[in-house]
Amino acid sequence: MSTLFVRTLREDPADAEVASHKLLVRGSYIRRVAPGIYTWLPLGLKVLRKLEAIVRQEMDAAGAQEVIFPALLPREPYEATNRWTEYGPTVFKLKDRKEADYLLAPTHEEMFTLLVKDLYSSYKDLPAVLYQIQTKYRDEARPRAGVIRGREFVMKDAYSFNIDDDGLDATYLTMRASYQKIFARLGLPIAICRAMSGAMGGSRSEEFLFPCEIGEDTFVRSPGGYTANTEAVTTPPVPEIDASQVPQSEAVDTPDASTIDTLVQVANDLRPRPGAPWQASDTLKNVVVTAVSPKGDRELIIIGLPGDRDVDMKRVEASLAPAEVDMATPEDLTAFPELVAGYIGPEVIGPQSERRDEDNPAVLRYLLDPHVARGSAWITGANKENTHVFNLVYGRDFEADGVIEAAEVREGDEAPDGSGPLEIARGIELGHIFELGRKYSAALDLKVLDHNGKSQIVTMGSYGLGVTRTLAALAEYNHDDAGLVWPEEIAPATVQILVTGKDQELFDKAEELAGDLEAAGIEVIVDDRQKVSAGVKFKDFELLGVPYGIVVGRGLAEGKVELRSRRSGEREEVAVDEAVARFTEFRTR
Repeated sequence: MSTLFVRTLREDPADAEVASHKLLVRGSYIRRVAPGIYTWLPLGLKVLRKLEAIVRQEMDAAGAQEVIFPALLPREPYEATNRWTEYGPTVFKLKDRKEADYLLAPTHEEMFTLLVKDLYSSYKDLPAVLYQIQTKYRDEARPRAGVIRGREFVMKDAYSFNIDDDGLDATYLTMRASYQKIFARLGLPIAICRAMSGAMGGSRSEEFLFPCEIGEDTFVRSPGGYTANTEAVTTPPVPEIDASQVPQSEAVDTPDASTIDTLVQVANDLRPRPGAPWQASDTLKNVVVTAVSPKGDRELIIIGLPGDRDVDMKRVEASLAPAEVDMATPEDLTAFPELVAGYIGPEVIGPQSERRDEDNPAVLRYLLDPHVARGSAWITGANKENTHVFNLVYGRDFEADGVIEAAEVREGDEAPDGSGPLEIARGIELGHIFELGRKYSAALDLKVLDHNGKSQIVTMGSYGLGVTRTLAALAEYNHDDAGLVWPEEIAPATVQILVTGKDQELFDKAEELAGDLEAAGIEVIVDDRQKVSAGVKFKDFELLGVPYGIVVGRGLAEGKVELRSRRSGEREEVAVDEAVARFTEFRTR
């Protein structure tokens, strides 16, 4: 410790909000360079490299082979797959001195695909799984939580190449099992959730989430085992309703009823319903959003959903990917005077819009959340100030252009597979695996000859794991009020020897003990700082999170040292001559 490049901090950094960020900085594992960009110091790099080694061991054991690509890549491959524009502003783009376009890679699908295309030409070469552990770059709008959401980060990305879908299914399951082994070795609890594939495209998709209150991802789970990211939750089919007895729709003056709450109150005052009062769930609200394509095209879309539910913009954006989605502004509505804010109804939008013709086949597109059943009757806007329509029936009085999963998922909603009510939790996404299919191989013309000698497009799978993010998750999961408590497999050392006294004999014995431990294959840090108090040394031991400590202090006069477990707090005095053997027993309890 007297020569180690470490300076611990007693106070939390001002910009740190979560435990992992605070403790990794205070323990001198990382230092901030710029928002979302960090330097890894010697202790942090030790932990990071051990984590990478575990990932590498499990990937190799599954038959994957490691390569490494540049982080700086040319524009052309990304143009071929449309991702030069689809990725939007999250990509760092730059020009070289010859004005050629480059990017700092956020992912490497194109590179993996082109590499296999360059070297393989026959089904006999397949299946193949290639992976790398490489630095990635994304221009996050709001980097936060230290290395959990950074702009520069380390990621393991792997890609599989198969001749057919059956082969892809088998490889997918192999990679899935490898991820389970990785997280089991790390001791991290993981929820495997159904997910959306996002900008990468593809079909079958699962995320590996670490359940954690500070997580940015929201997921659901049911008593029967259904687990999914909320963006991927599908609404169970709603049966069609018989509307034959519903009266004709009627426009009613509803003064001062521009919100759902005021509309319900006015409806119950003016048109009370026999048997049961009107509720928010009887109203149909129509929310206007804008979808901006990667090319910059801007479209107004109206989403209809029951008034007792809010729109979940992440679910909407997942459904409309790769477009970026936001709430419409008053300026967006100026070109459509028929849209009266607070009173928008289906009678002037979607298939009912008078603007629809051959030149404008999708203007004012109207999409309904699946909670809106065909045949259901609603109170909704009449497209006129202070006016609503009662008994407007979906399928009788209006139609929609399609269905979109837009409504928030609620605690207690029924799981899509009927496995019980949903519980909502938060988590940190650590891994994402999905079946890419032929999106990239088709775009980049990756073909091989099949068994019959015919040219066949290769089918692909993608398997990503955030290495630096997983390290942060481990810090979130393994800490207490005093500091970090690393699992032994990734700790910067197994044991920290603390010299708590000034006599040279103590320091000499600590060095001798360290040599014996290292000879037994045990990594050691010796706190040999001579002008540092025992109290400071103990605080640093707790902060750094090394799994075990050996205290060389006053007990040495009696031929004893003290063993300590950082996690359990257990202590035991042992004879110094037996310290190595007794430590081996102590750590396996």
